[in-house]
Amino acid sequence: MENEILDSEHRMPPFAPVIISLFKGVLTSAKTETWKLLVQYETDIKKYFSIVGLEVYIDHVEKFAFLKEKDFFEEEEENYPRLIEKRPVSYPVTLLCVLLRKRLLEADAAGGETRVILNRDQIIHMLKIFLPESTNETRIIANIDSYINKVVDYGFLRQLKSSEDQDVYEINRVLIARVRADELQYIEGKLKDHARSIA
Repeated sequence: MENEILDSEHRMPPFAPVIISLFKGVLTSAKTETWKLLVQYETDIKKYFSIVGLEVYIDHVEKFAFLKEKDFFEEEEENYPRLIEKRPVSYPVTLLCVLLRKRLLEADAAGGETRVILNRDQIIHMLKIFLPESTNETRIIANIDSYINKVVDYGFLRQLKSSEDQDVYEINRVLIARVRADELQYIEGKLKDHARSIA
């Protein structure tokens, strides 16, 4: 199978839809046929990306996958061009991601429904208490809306259809892989220290 996939010059590999989806972002089992191809050709797909220094992170329980840089890029960063650019994330956006991750952790601990859905007002309230106080309420809300939009762009929030004039969001469980439970307390402590420094 490997020779057939790698040596053919005129045919796309059978897992081509997976390659395209992973380059675009997070792949979930919602794309049923593409997810089946990922599971079927997992070894070949990992070899394919390994050639250019990328790893395929696959969570078979939560059923999502995404690309990440191999660890050696951290040590030899100057010698290799990066396919996945590291983008600085602001304190409020990082804080929002951590708070959303905590919501997932609490939901898992409680058992039952694995989906966590929040409306815009809930997210604003959740984040607002950690931000510096201001007399300009309109500006605070506008800023929080921009943070929410940024997290949506990162794929950690999925906007659902509006209900009763409220924007509604589902926390994407891919956040579990981005912020691990064992890292959560450490990151939260750092964020609290930062919040005290800017208060």
